[in-house]
Amino acid sequence: MQATATVLVYSDDANTREQVRLACGRRPAPDAPVVEFLECATPAAVLKELDRGGIDVCVLDGEAVPMGGMGMCRQIKDEIFDCPPVLLLIARPQDAWLATWSRADAAVTLPVEPVEFAAALASLLRKKALSSA
Repeated sequence: MQATATVLVYSDDANTREQVRLACGRRPAPDAPVVEFLECATPAAVLKELDRGGIDVCVLDGEAVPMGGMGMCRQIKDEIFDCPPVLLLIARPQDAWLATWSRADAAVTLPVEPVEFAAALASLLRKKALSSA
């Protein structure tokens, strides 16, 4: 597995971005790479960074404004060639079906629960490493 992974975090709320960083720490699991976060507060910034490349996993806030993470997820899955896996932050467990509609690879609820989040992120990083090998 690679030594460092880049995780894009999209939310208009700085507190949500901070929850994600704190829940993960330096690495989400012992067998996962060290994580570097790239924070984006606007949809345009997300698209710019994805076009630039080098993103291993996207974490998108389903409650972001003006474009929620579910809509953003669906758009990037349609528009970005070899789109990285997406972990969607949803408001309620009942919204999991919407995460499926958006084509997210995984979903966890807000507020971010560190053990659940780290496990989901580590799983996506493992899958990404296997698909890249």
